Formats: sequence, C-alpha cells, structure tokens
Amino acid sequence: MAHYIERLWNPQDAAQLSRKDRAPGRYRAYVPDELGVKLPAIGEAARQAAENALSVLTRADERIGARGGYLNHLLIRSESISSSWIEGNRVTPKILAIAELLEFGTRVALDVVANVRATEEAIALLAENDRSVTTADLEHLQHVIEPSLEPGLRNEQNWVGGTGWSPLRADFVPPPESEVLRLVDDLARFVTETEGNAVVRAAIAHAQFETIHPFIDGNGRTGRAIIHTILRRTDALRNTVIPISTVLAGDTNAYLSGLTAFREDPPRLDDWIIGFAEAAELAASNAVRLGDDIARLDESLREELIQYRTTQGASPSIPRRGAVVLRILDSLAADPVLTVESASVRHGVSATAAHRALTELAEAGILGRNKDQKGQLICWTSDRHLALVALTERSNRVGAGDTANRRPRLGPPLPSVDQVGPIRSGSAGV
Repeated sequence: MAHYIERLWNPQDAAQLSRKDRAPGRYRAYVPDELGVKLPAIGEAARQAAENALSVLTRADERIGARGGYLNHLLIRSESISSSWIEGNRVTPKILAIAELLEFGTRVALDVVANVRATEEAIALLAENDRSVTTADLEHLQHVIEPSLEPGLRNEQNWVGGTGWSPLRADFVPPPESEVLRLVDDLARFVTETEGNAVVRAAIAHAQFETIHPFIDGNGRTGRAIIHTILRRTDALRNTVIPISTVLAGDTNAYLSGLTAFREDPPRLDDWIIGFAEAAELAASNAVRLGDDIARLDESLREELIQYRTTQGASPSIPRRGAVVLRILDSLAADPVLTVESASVRHGVSATAAHRALTELAEAGILGRNKDQKGQLICWTSDRHLALVALTERSNRVGAGDTANRRPRLGPPLPSVDQVGPIRSGSAGV
C-alpha cells in the first residue's frame, strides 16, 4: 500500500542555505505502491479515452509511415527544445540543428543535442520487445541523458518544487533513498510487460517514474523517454515518435494536478489516464500535421527551384532525375543544416558538386547562408523546415494547432510569414 514515511530535516552543512531552509523540522516522503506487471482496473471513461488515444496514435503512425524516419528526429528535437525552454534555457530549432551538425555552439545547445541523441539511443535500445527492461537499463538511459553525473540511483533524499532548498518547503517529496531500488526494479518489470492498452501502461509508468524520482537529475527527460519506449515496445507506434510529454508540459497546472491525482489515497487513476490520453491525441494530430506540412513544403520548394532555373535560363529547367541539387532538396527535412562536407558525404558526390548544388539552392532562396562572427560562411540552412519544427513545438505546448490567440508562455519565437509561407499561414498564428 502507498504510504508516507516521516523524516527529519536537519542539514549538516547549511552555510549556503537561507534562514528558512536551515530551519529543522519533519517532513513526509511519499512511497507509492508497487505496480506489478498487469494493468489495474480503470473506469469506463478512462478506458474509452485510452482506447480512443491508442486508435489515434496508431492511425497517425500508419499515415506518417515511411516519413517517420526523418520526422522522429524533428519531433524529438521539438520535445527537447520544449524541455530546454521550460528549464529556462533558450534554444531555437535553428541553433540546435547547427550545433548538432557542427558540434559547436552554446553549452545549452550542445546539452540539448546530447539529449536528442540520448533519447534516440534509448528508444532504439529499449524498444525491442523480446528483451526485458532492467534497472540497469534505466540507469544507463539516465546516464546517457546526464553524462556529467555519476551513474546509478540516488542515495539521498530529493524533492520537487517549492520556494526554497528544503523538503519542508517542497511541493512533493519522493520516497526515501532506501526505497528507490525496490520501486525501480518493480517499474522495470512493468515497462517490460506489453499486454493491455499501451496508452494506459505508458501513462502509469511515466507517473510512477516521476513519483519515484530515482535520480539526482535528469528525471524529467528520462521519464519522457520511458513513454516513447513503451509505445514502441507494444507496437502502438512502429514508425514515429510522438512527443506526448510536450503537450503535458504545455499545461503545467493540469500536469501537476494529474500527478497529484495519481498519488492520492485512493489514487484517482482515471483522472490521470484521461488527461494523458487527451495529450496523446493532440500530439499525434500535430505530428501528422507536421508531416503533411513538410510534404507540401517540399513540393513548393521544388517548384521554386524550377522557377529559378527557368528565369536563369538553365538547361534543363527541371533538373535531371538523380541530380545532386534534387537529392539535397528532397532530404532537407532530414538534413536542414548542411555544409559542403556533410552534403558531399551524405550524397556520395564530390565537394565541388555539393558546393555547386548548395549555392544554387541558396541563390534560389531555398537555403540560407549562415556566417560566423568573422563573416565566414559556416553552413547552409533550410529555415522553412526549421520554422515548421518551431510551430509544432509551440502548437504542442498550447494543446492545439492554432497559436494565434493562445500562445505558449515560453518557447521559440513565432516564425515569420516569410519562413512558413502558405504552409501554415492563417492556421498557426502566423
């Protein structure tokens, strides 16, 4: 049974703490019940919401299909960007993409790049449903996400939120460190199981992980990766990563209220599952929309290239099938930032051919040239593809597609009409 353990706060080294945080006192740490492996019984409303969400996720995955390869990277980018803004770190899709390719940029940008790669690695590692998920796997996942920390579960008490650096003033106090290993072992077994509705399993696993808060840092990002892992292991999603947590984080009050409901005695599990299911539906809709927008943008850019070549008197005005310029153009969703070297390697052509194609796309207004502080060209960027990532991130965090009248409090600035053109104009607050 879930219960509280009363503990004493009397910090030994309080030199850096405020007077209020130095004050000793007693607090209660919450210890959740173990999950087991089977899904618990839920009410009819929650069951229906979870079934509807699972259907929406499955249809979205089928509709996106083969495009999932490049969309996954874009969607994980949007989720990591959202996390960084919530944590007070300002990074845009363009800054992130440049840092990722050049492996150079601000510390914040490089940290987000590391998170993107960690999430992708985690999904690939844990998604195979013919292997068990272990506590060691979850420890590895967190360490990949937070490599600066010593690997392993926490061995001290932590807490969440509040107005100071004291569990007496916290919003929530997770279980004592002595309970963590037992609870994470149980959670790993729950994540391993694939029977039942995947949305219900993902919702419960995420809430349980955030309740245990088993690491000193990186709990939020690791908890989000667990959602992706379960949806992939259960085959609810085969092609696409749907950033459900970005929608959840968009309404912090509702998210925290849902976690509080999960931790009540008795737990209001249905409330949490319904909120999670609604977030899953919205995130799936926005993922499909991003895929459709990219397809329209790619078609529009091809027309722009042909028009440019026509005005320049190029022959032929329509590039030959397999031409380097077309191969680069068609891969901009996956590679929105390019250098001569990266384009040359990716498409197996000479540096001269790659430079010629990139220059042509820049002259056609399809790619932007980016220079360093000394005025030297460092890369080319497809700003319109990156703008769609920004719009998707913003849309996820307001829980709908239109950000004109309800804009997220934090996040990348709204792209200009020039960046998104007719693709989203009038439908996303542009």
